Amino acid sequence: MAGFKTLRSGDQKDKDRHFDQIIGLSAALEAVLEKVELVAPTTATVLIHGETGTGKELIAKAIHNVSPRYGRPFIRVNCAAIPLDLLESELFGHERGAFTGAISQKIGRFELADKGTLFLDEVGDIPLPLQPKLLRVLQEQEFERLGSTRTHRVDVRVVAATHRDLEHMVKSSEFRGDLYYRLNVFPVLLPSLRARREDIPALVTYFVDLYARQIGKRIEQIPEETMLALRSYDWPGNVRELQNLIQRAVILSCDGVLPNPLESSHLVRVTVTSKSAALKEVDRALILQALEAACWMIGGPEGAAAQLGLKRTTLFYKMKKLGISRPTPSRGVKVSVAALESTRSSSTL
Repeated sequence: MAGFKTLRSGDQKDKDRHFDQIIGLSAALEAVLEKVELVAPTTATVLIHGETGTGKELIAKAIHNVSPRYGRPFIRVNCAAIPLDLLESELFGHERGAFTGAISQKIGRFELADKGTLFLDEVGDIPLPLQPKLLRVLQEQEFERLGSTRTHRVDVRVVAATHRDLEHMVKSSEFRGDLYYRLNVFPVLLPSLRARREDIPALVTYFVDLYARQIGKRIEQIPEETMLALRSYDWPGNVRELQNLIQRAVILSCDGVLPNPLESSHLVRVTVTSKSAALKEVDRALILQALEAACWMIGGPEGAAAQLGLKRTTLFYKMKKLGISRPTPSRGVKVSVAALESTRSSSTL
């Protein structure tokens, strides 16, 4: 997951530069960065735990950047993205003719990471038959390429990451216990985005600026209702989900105003009879974001009513109940819901 920029305080410019892709001032994130600063100068293997989209690769890179290996290779391997029959060759390399299709010698990721750091993402997906060879290189810093008897020695610092429960996998014989304990020398648990909601405004601001510059749009306003809705959402996909939805919102933006990119099915649905002012604000935010995303077109397949899964008459009722009306661009006055109702048959609404 890409796209962070440090907002951390402090006068250590070099240290801030090493954390220059990590956003947040929350206590939960600061606790993680304190652990990074403690373990980075050592050679200890680090195992990063966290939900999908929490930024495990960024923390791995931060560990490398603060370590004495900074300036040396930082090599990434996504163990879940490589076919199982090719993973051994990817990690350790192979000689020409080692297997069908091996038409030339290949240098593996461990050799490429020599004197540097190797980041093993989704390490829980490494198949059991390959795990003893990984354990050996972690313990002995040596291995053989496929198709060779020559032993290669390397000096590699390993940082691994997973969203899976490796301890449970060990108990169910899906993962070797000795490898788990060798990887879990220094565990780092990353908080979910919902555990550090106070960082959401800073993340939103950063991503809006990033994508506005990329697309060539100017976003001059992030409505309070939109920010409230973003802070109220549970974010199962964490920062990666937020990043993607902000990109969508920038693309859909009209008149320099950022719409709420959350789909109606992702928001807490609120009835107009709710007695909670906070929940009414979320309901209001949901309707406003749909209206803004549709550029205030109410009817039709692309209109706000369709986005919300409502009948047009139901949406008019909710707008009237919540006091929502559309500004008139020409003179800055508002069009009442009654006026909108009178023209609801028009496809431009």
